[in-house]
Amino acid sequence: MSEVSLHERLAVLVARTLRADDVGFTGLTTGGPTAMFGTYIPVAAMQLARLTHAPDLTLFMAGWCHNPSLRDLGALPRSEFPLSWYDVPSEARKDTWPGIHSMYRSDVTVGFCSAAQIDRVGSVNTVRIDRPDGSHVRLVGPVMVTEHMAFYGREIVMMPRHDRRTFVERVDYVSAVGHPGGKAGRAEMQVPGSGPALVVTPLGVLDFDDVTGVMRLRYVHPGVSVERVREETGFDLDCAAALPTPDPTADELAVLREQVDPQGFLRAGVPA
Repeated sequence: MSEVSLHERLAVLVARTLRADDVGFTGLTTGGPTAMFGTYIPVAAMQLARLTHAPDLTLFMAGWCHNPSLRDLGALPRSEFPLSWYDVPSEARKDTWPGIHSMYRSDVTVGFCSAAQIDRVGSVNTVRIDRPDGSHVRLVGPVMVTEHMAFYGREIVMMPRHDRRTFVERVDYVSAVGHPGGKAGRAEMQVPGSGPALVVTPLGVLDFDDVTGVMRLRYVHPGVSVERVREETGFDLDCAAALPTPDPTADELAVLREQVDPQGFLRAGVPA
């Protein structure tokens, strides 16, 4: 197998978690690594799943593109709604989706989001970062992340950074709630969605204990040690069951490179 980049590896790993009956949603994120993790890897993963094991999966991108193809895309988004992305070939477009009714019906079975902070139970912060002097830095705001965590079937949190500033014991502001008290805690809150299922980072992939709701390390990427993941995490992280991130198969990599990402955006990442 030829050299596999980190971003290709992540796209394949996420694709394997998707089902044929999934309805997936991701928005448009901007700014280098965030655009890659928040938008491009999720879209590539969903397209790869559609072309392999989940042909009936439905992908909504940014609320208006139904099953888009990014084969002819020239660049990643530099703003939330760049004009170049309005012409992305898609099976259908709908200006008003997702409406409030489809949101509350829990039509979306898997969503993707990103955040400035995430804590040990998967709650995320996109609103503000507190400073030691009592002031704070304003961030982009909730941008539907609250609804993602509350109403979508499950959420995959794409974090372009993994360090003690982003993985914290408790977020400065709860933009969207994770798993306080585990599955029982979410049931007590009476929210229909399952909350965060996976957290994908440049160092590894994490999931959550059903009973405690606490994050744990599931996979560690090639070239990254478990000790490094622990050091870069701002809370005590359970790494006992961590495994090496699985390699893509030759067939998966061929579909990804030839049909999903022929421009090589994913290959341009740092090799893993």
